Amino acid sequence: MTAPMLLGEFARTLDERYRVSLPAELIGPWADGECILAKERPGCLSLWEAAAWKQRREANVELIRQKILAGKLEGRLAQVQTLGRLLSTRHRSVRLAQRGRLIIPEGFREFLGVEPNSELLVVGAAVCVELWSPEAWKRYLAARMPRFGKLFQSLSR
Repeated sequence: MTAPMLLGEFARTLDERYRVSLPAELIGPWADGECILAKERPGCLSLWEAAAWKQRREANVELIRQKILAGKLEGRLAQVQTLGRLLSTRHRSVRLAQRGRLIIPEGFREFLGVEPNSELLVVGAAVCVELWSPEAWKRYLAARMPRFGKLFQSLSR
């Protein structure tokens, strides 16, 4: 059985303690488990089911490790270091509280760029749930929506 597509756009308020209630239709299978919160792009965080995230990350890290051991990344030390730094700060394990509430941890709050008692958007991104500042979401949609038809066609062939 395949995982359901996580779809939908929901306006929510980030409370004074940096908590947000996530829609049940987006978090149903993960409600009681460990999740991974990741920095995607300025103004956007993503929430992943932990096992799926760890499997993807470990496979990609192992591929890079093997390339390093085989000498295929000679002369690219600066890029490998940059990748290591970004991997070190990019994600964090989180657990949803009662009623699907997520506490945005320090270090992720600034990246999201949403002040307490302000609106944010919770968006189903097919394979994960994303949290967006409204301004960043508008910019993202303005840049991507004109290509929606071509993207849909290319993925559905």
